[in-house]
Amino acid sequence: MNYYPKDIEVKLGFDKVRQLVKDRCLSTLGEDFVDKLSLITNTSKINDWMDQTREFTHILTSGSSFPQSNYTDISPALKRSEVPGSFLDEEDFFDVKLVLDTLLKMLDFFEQHKEDYPVLVSRVSHIVLDDALYLSLDRKIDEKGQLRDDASQELMSIRSSISKSQVRARTSVNKILKEANKNGYCPESAALTIREGRMVIPVLAEHKRHIKGFVHDESATGQTVFLEPAEALEINNEIRELKYAERREIVKILTVLTDQLRENLPEVRKAIKVLGVMDFIRAKARFGIDFNCTCPELSKSQKINWQQARHPILEAALKDQNKKIIPLNLSLSRDKRIMLISGPNAGGKSVCIKTIGLLQYMAQCGLPVSVSESSEFGTFSSIFIDIGDEQSIENDLSTYSSHLTNMKHFLEQSSRNTLFLIDEFGTGTEPQFGGAIAEVVLLELNKAQAFGAITTHYGNLKKVADKEKGIVNAAMKFDVKKLEPMYELEIGKPGSSFALEIAGKIGLNPEMLNRAKKKAGISHVQFDRLLSELESEKNQIAKEKKSLDAKNARLTEAIKDYDDLKKYLEKEKTKVIKEAKEEAARVIQSSNKKIEATIKAIKESKADQKRTAQAREALKDHADKVVKPKTEKVTQKTVDTSPIEVGDKVQLKSGAVGEVESIKGKQVELLLGGLKSRVKLNDITKISSKEFKKSTDQRVKQMTGINLNDKMAGFSTTLDIRGVRAEEAIGKVEYYIDDALMLGQIEVKILHGKGHGILRELVRNVLRENPKVTSAKDEHVEHGGAGITVVTLDN
Repeated sequence: MNYYPKDIEVKLGFDKVRQLVKDRCLSTLGEDFVDKLSLITNTSKINDWMDQTREFTHILTSGSSFPQSNYTDISPALKRSEVPGSFLDEEDFFDVKLVLDTLLKMLDFFEQHKEDYPVLVSRVSHIVLDDALYLSLDRKIDEKGQLRDDASQELMSIRSSISKSQVRARTSVNKILKEANKNGYCPESAALTIREGRMVIPVLAEHKRHIKGFVHDESATGQTVFLEPAEALEINNEIRELKYAERREIVKILTVLTDQLRENLPEVRKAIKVLGVMDFIRAKARFGIDFNCTCPELSKSQKINWQQARHPILEAALKDQNKKIIPLNLSLSRDKRIMLISGPNAGGKSVCIKTIGLLQYMAQCGLPVSVSESSEFGTFSSIFIDIGDEQSIENDLSTYSSHLTNMKHFLEQSSRNTLFLIDEFGTGTEPQFGGAIAEVVLLELNKAQAFGAITTHYGNLKKVADKEKGIVNAAMKFDVKKLEPMYELEIGKPGSSFALEIAGKIGLNPEMLNRAKKKAGISHVQFDRLLSELESEKNQIAKEKKSLDAKNARLTEAIKDYDDLKKYLEKEKTKVIKEAKEEAARVIQSSNKKIEATIKAIKESKADQKRTAQAREALKDHADKVVKPKTEKVTQKTVDTSPIEVGDKVQLKSGAVGEVESIKGKQVELLLGGLKSRVKLNDITKISSKEFKKSTDQRVKQMTGINLNDKMAGFSTTLDIRGVRAEEAIGKVEYYIDDALMLGQIEVKILHGKGHGILRELVRNVLRENPKVTSAKDEHVEHGGAGITVVTLDN
């Protein structure tokens, strides 16, 4: 892989990305692989790395029980175990045991998830690790890293003897210490202690001859000596001999274990390497999760088509300041290979090309990249950058000379597989000559069919980009009203530097600015002003278009709902007319039969006046029933306007009746059928006990066999009317809202589905007619949107 300059990683910020990945490793095993990260051009290998990271990301996000600890580098211990006759200590074997446990769990995990993680499974398929070594170590080494007492029969016997001897020695020494304390031979708070592995007691120096024994040590002041009583001497010697025997037995056991490890060294070393690889892949996946990255599949062709691209280091820095990064949408293809980015200073041009370089570098190192999943990546055989001031005192190079040196390298080495990035193209010398040289270099790079991104302020380069095939203008957007950069990239047109506008905002003298305009030349000023005006007009048009699009969307939806409702009403109209015709036909048929029967009766009675009158009366009654609608007698209800007090019987606007329990200001607490509910004073009307009883009796009749508590327990806060006919749905909604009000519900939901919106509109019409419904709106888009109506009740 060809890249330039040598410190490209530092200039792009990849060294910081490398450290971020390294920080997420669990051991030096993984860190070693991070240190070896390098740019490659093998697309298949890169995609294999991406697949590994993608699968491990799923492991981390799915909560799988993959081992996450004990990724210790035991290579030094394995190296020491190579020598025949050597042995590792208990601490070494404890580390080996933990690592083997992690490896076995890892292999077992992949054995159980062969179909879920095929790429990672293939990565460990060559590892054959017998669990006999681990089981052997587990039988010998305990959870604290010490040899178990039962590691061998001999060790168990020795340690048992040591324990018994220590008890004897402690008993004997404590007895002497107690007697010495009684006689005042010891300092205050004296206690048994250990010196050189032997039990001793502290004795005042002037009394050391009063106790038979051997002095092993003395205090810093010399006022206290540590004396081993003669009675404990033999026991302490016995303990020391047992300790020697214990050590010999431990060495014997460790030597056998080391021999067993030595036999398995090749397999263990392979497994340790894979453990490091897994730590490395895990660190990449963790980095990807933390920075919201994706693992794209790279193509062998050269292209950049990125959405929501973000510079991870800049994003982290802004996040620490409670700021959000503005993502970039970038596109480079064979037809538009070179992007010429212009715009004001501090508008994000340099960040843009650094983002391009860093993300492409990360991708070709096999790292997750901070773009959206729809982004597309190609593979480049070389990456060249010219970013920053390369002035060198040692090499006697000026800034411009260093830029020209870089350009020379670019021109000599660039090909159709090259990605180059140049910041502030052509600066460092007189604009007239710098712009001319930059134009020539740009045309040569385009002729080489290389891919690249260039930032510049030169107007002549913008004109070249507008005319030359393969080069495209781009601009960092600028708010001309606020005179502030927007940090958004727009491809397709050049940007203005807004130098005069920014100078005016800063507060430079207007007269000075006018002189500057004259010196700059009328053509340059007009060109820059034209760009500024175009930017302003484009922003305004974009806002208006967005508003129009939103209005058009709402209008389209309204027209669709209207058409659907019209079709439904036409259908219902046809249905009603059909039913009316059928009913009219039935009435006519019934009437004809009645007339025929009347005529027959008259004929049979031979025009008897009485029978004829009866027949005519019967026919008249039938006509009245058919023609005249049934009417019910409505009694005028008198309204009691006296003040409402506790104990009064009242009726709600919904028709429900209850008894006043208490009154607090404008709120009234009612007892409704065994349930308490709080309503507004304005929503109730006083009624007589007789009306209350009548209404209660009717309600009881309607709810015969229904227990209110059971009804509340069985009440659902969501009514599903999908697939229900319109007239049936209206009734269901009305009864449901009545029940919700009776049970004191504050909010319910009606699930009617989206469809054509007809059922939704009918439901909303029913709800609008109910005075107890305070609002009816769509559910949140993530929970059903327009398919569910959320109803708020005034209860």
